[in-house]
Amino acid sequence: MRAIAAPGQDLSTAYLRSSDGCYWYRYDGPVETTDLPLRSTGGALICTRREKPADPATTS
Repeated sequence: MRAIAAPGQDLSTAYLRSSDGCYWYRYDGPVETTDLPLRSTGGALICTRREKPADPATTS
């Protein structure tokens, strides 16, 4: 994970969120602490599974 994660993310707090299969990390900002999705150097989410494509019958 370290090899693909973009810099500036706290990998020591990274965890796998079971609800979406993606890695998240804890960001301690100047005002609040929040969880953010872990991103690759290209900006993509780092996940263990891909999201299912949208069903064309349910989108309009």
